[in-house]
Amino acid sequence: MDVSRLFLALADLAPKGRNGLTGAVPERTPFSWHIGLFSPLQGMEASRLASLDELHRHERLLRHGWGVVVGDTTVDGRRRPVMLPLVTRPVRLRRIGHRYRVEEAGDVTVHPSVTDQATVDTLEAVFHSPAGAPGGDALLTAARATGLPVARVADGPVEDALVVVPHAIVFLARHADRVGVADDLRRWATVPGVAETALGAVHRTAATEQATEPGTDSEPWSPLPLNTDQRLALLRARNGPVTVVSGAPGCGKSHLLAAVALDAIDAGRSVLLATQSVHAADVLAGLLARQPGPTPVLFGDSEKRAAFLTELSGGLATGFTAEEVRVHELRAEAAQRHVRTIEAELREALRQESLASRVRPADTLLLNDFPRLRDTGTDLSRVFRHLAAAEAGEGWRARWGRWRLRRLAGDRPLPEVRAAATVAEHHHAAARLAAGSGTDLTGRWTDLHEAEELARHAIGDRLRHRAGAASRRDGGAARALTALTAAMRAGRSRRRGMLTEIDPVDLLRALPLWIGTVSDVEDVLPAIPGMFDLVIMDEASHIDQLRAAPVLVRAKTAVVAGDPRQLRFVSFVSDAEVDVVAARHGLTGDRDRLDVRRSSAFDLAASTAATVRLTEHHRSVPHLIDFPARRFYQGRVAPVTRHPRNDDVDAIDVHRVTAEAPEESGAVPAEVDETLRLVDEAVQAGEEDIAVITPFRAQADAVERHLLARYPETISRRLLRIGTVHAFQGSEADTVVVSLGVTDGCSAGRKRFAASPNLFNVMVTRARRRLHVVTSLTAPDGLIGDFLAHAERPLPPPEATEPGEWVRELAVELRRAGVAVTEGYPVGHWTVDLCAGRGEDAVGLICAVHPDGVDAHLARQRSLHRAGWRLGDAFASRYRSDPTRAALDLLTRYGLTAS
Repeated sequence: MDVSRLFLALADLAPKGRNGLTGAVPERTPFSWHIGLFSPLQGMEASRLASLDELHRHERLLRHGWGVVVGDTTVDGRRRPVMLPLVTRPVRLRRIGHRYRVEEAGDVTVHPSVTDQATVDTLEAVFHSPAGAPGGDALLTAARATGLPVARVADGPVEDALVVVPHAIVFLARHADRVGVADDLRRWATVPGVAETALGAVHRTAATEQATEPGTDSEPWSPLPLNTDQRLALLRARNGPVTVVSGAPGCGKSHLLAAVALDAIDAGRSVLLATQSVHAADVLAGLLARQPGPTPVLFGDSEKRAAFLTELSGGLATGFTAEEVRVHELRAEAAQRHVRTIEAELREALRQESLASRVRPADTLLLNDFPRLRDTGTDLSRVFRHLAAAEAGEGWRARWGRWRLRRLAGDRPLPEVRAAATVAEHHHAAARLAAGSGTDLTGRWTDLHEAEELARHAIGDRLRHRAGAASRRDGGAARALTALTAAMRAGRSRRRGMLTEIDPVDLLRALPLWIGTVSDVEDVLPAIPGMFDLVIMDEASHIDQLRAAPVLVRAKTAVVAGDPRQLRFVSFVSDAEVDVVAARHGLTGDRDRLDVRRSSAFDLAASTAATVRLTEHHRSVPHLIDFPARRFYQGRVAPVTRHPRNDDVDAIDVHRVTAEAPEESGAVPAEVDETLRLVDEAVQAGEEDIAVITPFRAQADAVERHLLARYPETISRRLLRIGTVHAFQGSEADTVVVSLGVTDGCSAGRKRFAASPNLFNVMVTRARRRLHVVTSLTAPDGLIGDFLAHAERPLPPPEATEPGEWVRELAVELRRAGVAVTEGYPVGHWTVDLCAGRGEDAVGLICAVHPDGVDAHLARQRSLHRAGWRLGDAFASRYRSDPTRAALDLLTRYGLTAS
């Protein structure tokens, strides 16, 4: 597909510009006039706004506006009130006694209709230098630029007139308008080089071309621990133009994306990390900040940008000397060698145990015909080398191999010799283990885990020193950092122009990791195709193509992550519009890929590259994730949180109330009352991190009003939150109360909305520990009915796999001692051979080498260790295959007692 024509087509499908009411404060929105910009707010309305901010802390809804157009005007033939600030910024209200200080929490934004740069500059500076704010004619001109018939400047609202007031307000902004999308896309159509970018790769490469396995040029060492799925995704991100990652809630997508970013930077690449929401960007920034890696540039509308500026101004530009960098490289190399050494020992020990476990009584009869092979003094490795040579062909090596084999095994057919050598290898391993003390790797596993932790820290330190080396910050890079500091302190409207003037090579050499939202990317970053080596797009199922294209075009390769089974973006483009635009730009053959109504950024990428699915769930107890895993992910998602301490935990409570229909406002009062009762119980029990979620705005508003009245002093301390499902995508809480907001008398449309699979999946997967569901439905069917049926019964005991003979014998002896045991206990995609004990004291006993081999055994050990399991080895060779002896030792070693 021609990428320039694609931009033109997307521009034609972009939302059309709105009237001057863009950015207006919606009717009935809570607000408070703030006459002195630097004076604290006080009063009941200020207290309410502060509480609302806490209830929606992850949404960052509070705004500080100045130059407010206020009054009444006619819109679409209807008279309506108007309150429209010309300049706004996100803020927080920090309590000081009985008053609240207004603190900046993001970028200052000027109304898009104000285009005079001098006016924009003075408006952007108003919150910091109110004395220089535009007044009189200049303020009136700016207000009239919105297209509203503003009469004059006034000191406050005036009856029957539309005026502009040179004072501030603090208000709640639930929706942000994004304007100018079409113009931005059209500008990209004129930029050369857009085809040789990640956007071009997404539209150029067929899925089959990228379905190959990743390269294995080097091991995926990372400062972050990775499971098997995550390692695969990281390796693909190293080699492919487009890598697609999907995963259910709690399966470690953010963790993986942070690891991919750090891996790319360690390889000398620059990375742009773009998210749908400010909260997601801040979460990833926080995750990366906890690692000893490079300092991320928070270039956009981030609450944490001030901290980055402080670090930038405090000597970030100094850089590490070559000697310091080399020291940390050598430390990392030594730490990696130490891990490899221990792992090699473990691999050989496990190989010997696996070989020994294959000894069978009939083997003696076979080996009687090959006495030289049976002799433990025979070097079987040389025998296998001779076999390989003999089987290779007719050259001199083959003849030499056959001659050597005849001396060892007589003139027997090569297949018989190979079989005998294999059996002899089993007996040699068993003999070596019998001569020693058998296999007990418990201590070496501890050594491995400690060595891996040390290596992760050393790799992170190496990464930080490489990225911050003085050699990357001299000359042009140093000048770029100085210019960046100035650009980051400038207003949003000036920042892009100032960044454009900086050499991107120098800038990204000094600071290779940048984080922001997709809106930040287009608003702030220079329009340079392929500016970054890699773009990582999170929440891509929630991002439409119109906003994704300017992000993908700014990088050479891409990692696109999302979950098509969670909430998706909303588009009002019709099929007819897509047909017309595709024909207009000669893209009829690519009409399906141009379907911006149905295809998200994730869908588009997934049609290009094979998807790596993350399937290990790390967030919730099994009862909470079991239904979504089966219903929405076809049983592919497995909780590594499973443990005897939560086997019988009934984590979902259903609370039934009586209600015939919602009231006129759309709320269901009986559900509101029950929801509040449950919140009361949780607060009284001392619980923290409590969220109330509902599909419907009216229900959320009704609960919110009561929470504000009941807990004005408790919201922040107890981390109370409230919102619709859409507000909670990407968030989680320890305790969640869901109010379904649907009654038997509701319309079919309202019931369908509450039971839409993507929304329902998000709604019931936010809880980590406990989920309360409040409903007035008497006999629900379909998705809701199935979920409530699941909720009202605890999970059955985990299905054990068929144990081997040694596991079965050991389990019998432990049961005789009164210990509760489960053979073949499932944890995630793994199996613990024998789980002994109950609750927190349970021990996972590994009794044999994993049937899939040593690699799988190591992966299982690492996964269970990270999941918090207490593990021990109980190999048969350790106890001379005596289960009674093994049981007595395990009882003492792990303090196992009768249940």
